[in-house]
Amino acid sequence: MTEPLRTAHTFELDSADLAGIRALMDEAFRGGFTDEDWDHGLGGVHAYVRAPDGTFLAHGSVIQRRVLYGGRSYRVGFVEAVAVRPDHHRQGLGGRVMAALERVIDGAYELGALSASDDGERLYRARGWHQWQGTIETLTPGGVVRLPEEEGSAFLWSAAGRPLPGPAGALVFDWREGDVL
Repeated sequence: MTEPLRTAHTFELDSADLAGIRALMDEAFRGGFTDEDWDHGLGGVHAYVRAPDGTFLAHGSVIQRRVLYGGRSYRVGFVEAVAVRPDHHRQGLGGRVMAALERVIDGAYELGALSASDDGERLYRARGWHQWQGTIETLTPGGVVRLPEEEGSAFLWSAAGRPLPGPAGALVFDWREGDVL
């Protein structure tokens, strides 16, 4: 049986829901999901699938970020905290979560962005996300800083068919604690 996919804003999730999602992240990322990573996934729309017993099987969220490019600021739907329980891989759950997040991006943002892990890259490419070939920077409290270690991991989504930025310039992401992307 296919479990229903649900969406909710962070404020609609109770403490047990948040604890269940965090447990999924810890399991899926084998302990490599930090408190800062967790914080990055909060404050936006969550898409998730739960088993009948309430266990979270798959999750992702989209939060708002600002990206400077070509002399303007874009409102970007940034995808965070995408994971599927290891014993439920290859069942289409990641694709279902991403489809819901892409609908949110299409309806609310100028474009979508995410940072792909090596494991997740295949899913995003298959769904039509485009790998950013240009420079990645961040606007820190001390000024703009290039992030060469992030280059190659950023993917963009053409929200509602809008054109994507060309790779001639830098994408300058808003700064935050922990990983910028």
